[in-house]
Amino acid sequence: MASDAVLPEIKFSTGALQVTVWNNEGLSKTGEKTEFKTVSFGRRYKDKNGEWKSTNSLRINDLPKAVMLLNKAFEHLVLKNQDAIEEESVKPA
Repeated sequence: MASDAVLPEIKFSTGALQVTVWNNEGLSKTGEKTEFKTVSFGRRYKDKNGEWKSTNSLRINDLPKAVMLLNKAFEHLVLKNQDAIEEESVKPA
């Protein structure tokens, strides 16, 4: 495994559903390095041959669980952002 491999910040899952929060780096419009987060969503299932596959399509019964997982990811991102803001505000000048 390469040392620069991108690892997820956190994963939330229930049953076959999983939401992953990723750290990303890029360039702003002014060319400065910047960090941003993305969230990916997936559902795992076994095909007719018993092999594991992934999809981002949901069944009707998956929807409440999907909402819960996405809310967990959102909560994580909002709380983490609040912590970062609070840390900045208590740093000595």
